[in-house]
Amino acid sequence: MDWLWNLMTNHESVAYTVIVYSVVIAVGVALGKIKIFGISFGIAWVLFAGIAMAEMGFTINMHIQHFIKEFGLILFVYTIGLQVGPGFFSAFKREGIKLNLLAILSIVTCVATVIAIHYITQTDMSTLVGIMSGAVTNTPGLGAANAALAEKFGEEAPSLTTMYAVAYPFGVLGIIIVMLGLKSIFKVNLDSEKRLNSVRHSKDQVVINRFAIKVTNPSLFGKNLSVIKKTLDFDFTISRMCRKGEILLANAETLIEEGDIVLIVANQKENEKFFTLMGDSVSITDYFPDEKDMRYTSRRINVTQRAIFTKTLAELDVRRRFGVTISRVFRAGVEFVPSAHTKLQFGDTITVIGDETHIQLVSKEFGNSKRRLQTPHIAELFMGITLGVLLGSIPFSIPGIPGAVRLGLAGGPLIVAILISRYGGKFSVTHYVSQSANLMVREIGIVLFLASVGLDARAQFVQTLLHGQGLYWMGLGALITLIPLIITSLVARIKGKLDYLEICGLLSGASTDPPALAFANEMNNSEVPALTYASVYPLTTFLRIMVAQLLIVFFV
Repeated sequence: MDWLWNLMTNHESVAYTVIVYSVVIAVGVALGKIKIFGISFGIAWVLFAGIAMAEMGFTINMHIQHFIKEFGLILFVYTIGLQVGPGFFSAFKREGIKLNLLAILSIVTCVATVIAIHYITQTDMSTLVGIMSGAVTNTPGLGAANAALAEKFGEEAPSLTTMYAVAYPFGVLGIIIVMLGLKSIFKVNLDSEKRLNSVRHSKDQVVINRFAIKVTNPSLFGKNLSVIKKTLDFDFTISRMCRKGEILLANAETLIEEGDIVLIVANQKENEKFFTLMGDSVSITDYFPDEKDMRYTSRRINVTQRAIFTKTLAELDVRRRFGVTISRVFRAGVEFVPSAHTKLQFGDTITVIGDETHIQLVSKEFGNSKRRLQTPHIAELFMGITLGVLLGSIPFSIPGIPGAVRLGLAGGPLIVAILISRYGGKFSVTHYVSQSANLMVREIGIVLFLASVGLDARAQFVQTLLHGQGLYWMGLGALITLIPLIITSLVARIKGKLDYLEICGLLSGASTDPPALAFANEMNNSEVPALTYASVYPLTTFLRIMVAQLLIVFFV
């Protein structure tokens, strides 16, 4: 057994390094699946497993550990950027504005709490940033803070591992405590809250239908169909017309004559506006006999044809050309209703409504190639990472801050990934990474980062917890967890008029806390918390990463 002894005592060997990392990650991920009273700490167990291994003397060469940590962080934040990018800007529309303002309130309150504790207790800001990252269960923030400290102090940068680790458990429990407390204080009835949410959002439901109108309004005679579009400012299509028994394809320049029968595809709630403007409703099958035997269905089609994902839906004009409607677009985990100006991107999944024959034609034109989706775009991925690292390395000046400031290895790749995923299609840049591939790369990145942080021999976790300031830091972490959550939940309920289901999703998203979201979904037996979580997650993730770096830049 000498070979095994030599292997496990040679801390410089590649085999030893691989074994230690593999054991830490395997054990941590396995422990993360264990639930205690319905709650689990998830991927954070990799950090605790790394700490345990370091305490037992299984240390890694510092330079190797540093490289793996930084590379894991880059992979993690870049793939997060690819995921949240498409929904990053759309989150500022309609109801999303209010939800994201409340999420920003949570972040601002958190930062204010940290700064107040810094001045009141004279605690070092780098220590507080480590505590804050654990208190709000934000691992990317920890990585950003570590990167900022490394940029500032080099190899002498302090480790934030212990601060993060001691604050993390209550960061998970604290949000659940606030949810349960809110439910008790406001005497929430879950069934009533679900009905309230359903009523409030029923106006946002889109039901696409076809109907026929006989044009009887004299003011429309002799004018082209575009005048209807100008008068009714919402999305619809007039796909065909029946004039004196002859079926005609319609477009914006088609002239309207008295007695024309027009076939309209629109949101059902807009029907009355058409009748008021144009004329009387008539039976579709009386004038469009081919509609009688049509069986409308919906299909999900993947966009894989290059000629498609550089055009807007108005340019593609599938309603006129194929008589079908694109009702939904699913992109990077976010589903939304498209407009005429929506530009499709490679990898989008669209929901098409129409008859089977025409859907097949659309499917052929749009590609719908599973093989192309399964082909990894490795060159584009690493080119994006290259641009992100370059952006993060550019020095710039902030008034009042001595020396140059950089976005760092967390901020640069994150911003580039968001921009590429949102605007890459405009420049024919294929940024697509399938949901499963994105998740795989992201998880590999985060477990490498957490394992490296935990294996940091300088952390001295047990010593700090038992004989140092561990318990004191834990108390500060509890304040940083609870104060923003309590303030945000009260403002959301009293001023924002959000229902309880939305507040649970808001608090989980503002803390980027998947375990809390899982608890909220299970407790409420509803998808509403997940939808709210998805609305605030992109902006919150970006701000949490940037805030951690800015606190280091301004106060350390």
